[in-house]
Amino acid sequence: MRGSSHLAIGLITGVAVAGLVPGVPFSVAGIALAGFSSLAPDLDHPGSRLSKRLGFAQNYVRWAFVAAALLLAAYTHFQLPIGPDRRMGFTAALAFGLIGAAMQGDSTRKLALMFTGLCTVVAGLYTGFLWLSMLGCFVAVAPFTAHRSWTHTIWAAGLWTYIGHLANQTLGWHGVALFAGGGYVSHLLADTLTKAGVKWFMPLLDYAFKIPLIRTGSASGNMLEVAICVGYGLLVLGLVIGKIGF
Repeated sequence: MRGSSHLAIGLITGVAVAGLVPGVPFSVAGIALAGFSSLAPDLDHPGSRLSKRLGFAQNYVRWAFVAAALLLAAYTHFQLPIGPDRRMGFTAALAFGLIGAAMQGDSTRKLALMFTGLCTVVAGLYTGFLWLSMLGCFVAVAPFTAHRSWTHTIWAAGLWTYIGHLANQTLGWHGVALFAGGGYVSHLLADTLTKAGVKWFMPLLDYAFKIPLIRTGSASGNMLEVAICVGYGLLVLGLVIGKIGF
């Protein structure tokens, strides 16, 4: 399913959580969190919306390697005496330069996301927020997994929900786990409607559960995605209005 459809379904799920779950206040931030969470499983895909947004530094990763090579070469030239250490320094500088020059496409994206995730881990350690460090670990590791593998499992959904639970305890923002978990699970449910399906219980069960209604990327599939989003939105809107009592 397309990223725009996942985002729409995630936001609608956020509205459902905010408007239907007792004790959860209606929150625009919570709805936005559900939308963000609905894109998280596709961090394993190079073309996903969230990969592109969180990998904001990917255009600079190559040049970071080249800059590191130049700095290492300068340090080696001016600081190290002639001998094995000097040769090793120039060899390492050359390796960094070649890696930076050759790096492009998906490899750059993965390194950029890993850098983004590790910075988030450090921020979590500095502030003492375990949930922030766990979120950073997720962002750093997910790009290195195969598409629709472990990020598309019930275990990953549980981990994401637990991260929301920890954030809930730390921030005192009631409903974080529900918004986060609801958005994440909405992605898996939506992908279950595609022909590829989802291996919910991998690796315990290597079976893709699917109701093959949607062929992603096809004209008919795109129209069906829009219809599902509209139908789901109308259903949630009707339930919320009914609860309010209009």
